[in-house]
Amino acid sequence: MPVVVGMRLRRRRLRLEQLTKLAGHILQSIGESDALLSLEIVGDVRMRRLNRLFRQRDKTTDVLAFATREGPGPPSALLGDVVISLPQAIRQSRRHQRGVDYELVVLLIHGILHLCGYDHERSEREARRMTRRERAVLRAVGRIPRLLVSGD
Repeated sequence: MPVVVGMRLRRRRLRLEQLTKLAGHILQSIGESDALLSLEIVGDVRMRRLNRLFRQRDKTTDVLAFATREGPGPPSALLGDVVISLPQAIRQSRRHQRGVDYELVVLLIHGILHLCGYDHERSEREARRMTRRERAVLRAVGRIPRLLVSGD
């Protein structure tokens, strides 16, 4: 379950080794332990640019998922790319009154499930299905590791 993590931020730091292990654990819990995953942690400027380019929405967002298996071409072990905005995750954690580490885990699960074909925007029924699966994966994760090195 190779996971490649990149981070494009300088002001805040994450424990990338912990994040990599966590992503691997999530992949294992959903039956994708052999899949490859690319995970990138970005700021709002990059996230807004990606959201505008790929979803035609000119605003930042919390998580984007780019599934590889849905595209044309030969089958691939690469499940896809998950991109998370750390500043947005921090804002949401404050709004929801929960820790940043917890928020990052929720966003990572959400992004990975999108790569596996879940889509809460498709219908209300699909949204409920995705929410149930997110909760089950979150329970499987268990104890949330410390991911943020300093700051919030």
